[in-house]
Amino acid sequence: MPAFRIAPAVADAFPDTLIALVTAAGLRGHEPWPETTAALGDLEQQLADGAWQPADETDPRIEAWHTAYRSFGTNPRRIRPSVDALGRRMAKKGTLPRINPAVDSYNAVSVRHGLPAGAFDLGQVTGDVEIRYAEGSESFTPLGEPDTVETPKPGEIIYADTTGVLTRHWNHRDAHRTRVTEDSTHVAFALETLHATRDGHLLKTAADELQTLLTPHADRTAVHFLGPAQPHVGV
Repeated sequence: MPAFRIAPAVADAFPDTLIALVTAAGLRGHEPWPETTAALGDLEQQLADGAWQPADETDPRIEAWHTAYRSFGTNPRRIRPSVDALGRRMAKKGTLPRINPAVDSYNAVSVRHGLPAGAFDLGQVTGDVEIRYAEGSESFTPLGEPDTVETPKPGEIIYADTTGVLTRHWNHRDAHRTRVTEDSTHVAFALETLHATRDGHLLKTAADELQTLLTPHADRTAVHFLGPAQPHVGV
């Protein structure tokens, strides 16, 4: 089974980082997920009623990621953290995209709590996954663009396995190879904060919510936490 780890240099640069890894085995993506459908509808109704708004770049949760992006040379207003882009899209359109039940589940939890989220089909992961600084020689194929190959800039923070890059700019975009589809049966979902001291309780609530959405449609689920205090976890 793969392990996830955070490189010492990243842990040193972002010492209050905490990542919740929610895993699901025996996932059944082809059946109806009424709880996820309801969660999406409830969030969209709250937005329509003016009872809730997605976090924007003035929110401390998003602002922290903008600062982090700038620290490794990425312009966060051109290449936005995933939760920032998703919230902006929802605020403009009034709805969240419908991709597939597993992806829809983490999108709903991500935008509700203002925390970046992503997911990896563990059946397509090779070796362990490390959050580290790019060397500049790695390859990345963006989600939805199977014929495109990019090379992250040296110093950019990435998720990577032994084959290549799984995310660019920490959490801007996921890779095509490890994308989650209806056929994915073993998946790791990542929810992230750079300020565990302030937002750790929020991260744990979000992880619990995601696990609750996944549990009726999986044989097994679990939540693990990754950060400087625990830089290596098996999933």
